[in-house]
Amino acid sequence: MLEYDIIVIGAGRASNLARNAGKAGKKVAIIEKDKFGGTCPNKGCVPSKLLIGYAEVARNIQEASRHFIDATINHIDVQKIFEETNAHIEKVDPAYRAKFNENVTIYKGEASFVSNYVVEVNGEQLTAPKIVIATGTRPVAPPHKKAWTSDDIFPLKGTPPKSITIVGGGFIACELANFFDAVGVETKLLVRDQKILGNEDEEIATIFKEQFTKHVDVAFDTSIKAIAHDGEMFTLTLENKNGETREHRSEALLYAIGRVANTDTLKLENTDIRVTKRGFIDRDENFQTATEGVYVVGDASGEHMLQHAAAMEVNHVQKVLLSGKQEPYMFKYMPHAVFTHPEVASVGLTEQKAKEQGVEYVAISKGWLASAKAQSLRIKYARTKILVDPKTYAILGFHLIGPQSATMMHQVLSIMHLDNDIRHLKEMLYIHPALSEALLPAAVKAVGSVKARLK
Repeated sequence: MLEYDIIVIGAGRASNLARNAGKAGKKVAIIEKDKFGGTCPNKGCVPSKLLIGYAEVARNIQEASRHFIDATINHIDVQKIFEETNAHIEKVDPAYRAKFNENVTIYKGEASFVSNYVVEVNGEQLTAPKIVIATGTRPVAPPHKKAWTSDDIFPLKGTPPKSITIVGGGFIACELANFFDAVGVETKLLVRDQKILGNEDEEIATIFKEQFTKHVDVAFDTSIKAIAHDGEMFTLTLENKNGETREHRSEALLYAIGRVANTDTLKLENTDIRVTKRGFIDRDENFQTATEGVYVVGDASGEHMLQHAAAMEVNHVQKVLLSGKQEPYMFKYMPHAVFTHPEVASVGLTEQKAKEQGVEYVAISKGWLASAKAQSLRIKYARTKILVDPKTYAILGFHLIGPQSATMMHQVLSIMHLDNDIRHLKEMLYIHPALSEALLPAAVKAVGSVKARLK
C-alpha cells in the first residue's frame, strides 16, 4: 500500500490544493477519471461563456435597428466557432497536469474507498491521513441514447446541428438556447411549466421571460411524450398541459434538466462518511465529512454548485491542511449570474423567499434609464430589484437584469462583504455617466423607503 500525506479525489478546482501542497513539500496523490480541470473549464462555465461571446455579437447585429442602423448577418460559421471552442478545451487537461511538481503523483482512473483512509484506484491501494473529495456532478442522463447533455457540447464532435431542441428551463438550458438561436441554428426550448429561470426573483423572471422569448422559440407547459430517431433526425411527440399532442423534428436533442452527484462510484458505504438522499456528501463548517480528516469541496456537497464557491472552499481547506487554520468558513452571501440574453445577476433573498421565510423587508424596483450610459443602450427593460431590512438598512437581496449585470453586481457585493448597509451604495461616488450609475437611483429609493418605515 502506498502512503501519502494527502489524497485528492477529483482534479477540478481541487487540483490547486494538490499543486500547493506539493510545493509545500507534502506527498500528494491526485486521482481523476476524466479530464484534469474538471467540469468548469472543460464542459461548463468557461467553454459555454466562450460560445456566448459569439452570441452577444450576433444579438448586437440583430438588434442594431434600435440604434437606427440597418445591419444584416450574411454568414455565421458555426463550425469554426466550435472548432475554436474545442481547441480551447484541448489545452485545459495538459495545462492542469503541468501544474504539479515531483511531490504530486497523478492517477488516471476511478477512485473508491476501501475504508475511511484507504482509497483504491486501478487496483492499487493508497492511504493518507487527509483526503479531499472533489468529485463534482454530472448531467442527469437523457432518456434517449442519441440525445445530448451539455457534456456532449464540450467538445462538440462532428458537424454542428442545423436544428436543436433543448429541454429545461434553468440557466444551462437558457444559455445554450440563446447561443444556438443567436448563431442561426433553428432552436426550440421545451419547458414543462410556465417558468424559465424559476429560481430568480419573480419580477426579474417575468422580465426575463418577456425579453428572452422575443428571440428564442419556447414551448411552455410542454413535455416529450415519445422520441424517435431515424439516424439523422429526431421526431418528437410533444404534449401540452391539455393532453394535446403534435410532432416536432430537429437534428439534435439536448437535455438540461439538472445534475447529480458523482459520489455513487466512491463506495462510501465502506466508510463513516454520510450522504444525503440525493447522494451528496454531508459536511461541517470546515467542509469536513463525518470522518475526521476527510473533506468534501465543490459540487460533491450539493450546497452551492457554483465554481466560485468551490474555489473559496478549496482555498479554505488548503489553509486547514497546510496552515492549521481551525476557524470555520461561512459564506456571507452567494451570488450567481446567468449569462444569456438578457443577462441576470442575483444575490441573497428573492421576494418570494422572503415571504416564505417570514422575513420583514422593504422591496423597491427601479429601471436604469436615469443613467445616460443605460439610455445609450436603447432598452427599457433593464431593472434593479432590492430587498432591504427595514430596521438595519442591510441588503437582504439584490437582483439585476440588463447588460453587464454580473459585472455591476460586484459593486454591491463589495458593500455586502465589508459593511452590509444600503446607505453606502447611496452615498458613494460614481463615475458619471457609467452604467453602474444606474444603481444609484435604486439605492436612493431603497434608503428613502426604509426611512419612511422608521418614522
